[in-house]
Amino acid sequence: MASVELNGAAIVDEAAFHRESRRAFGFPEDYAGSIDAWVDCMSYLRDEENMTCFRLKPNEVLEIVIRDAEQMNAAVPDLLEEISFCVGGINERYEDYGEKPALKLVLR
Repeated sequence: MASVELNGAAIVDEAAFHRESRRAFGFPEDYAGSIDAWVDCMSYLRDEENMTCFRLKPNEVLEIVIRDAEQMNAAVPDLLEEISFCVGGINERYEDYGEKPALKLVLR
């Protein structure tokens, strides 16, 4: 299983989340820094679009570990909830295309 770690202590607002995501996922230079752009990039993990530095195999899952998630939750609880919702939606998108879910969110 592929794994990536986000530093939850550094995520104090939405802009910090997108900076941390760009670093961790290797989003393209023109990444828009919005939740919609995050969902779009994470929806191409098994394609050749190079939207992240990850290229998952057909049944592989990318484990997203948010370290210090309690600190992030204290600073931006709505954002953490939105990310969880987006991960679920992205996995549904993969299932709609007949694929297995691609993401697992782990809070530490």
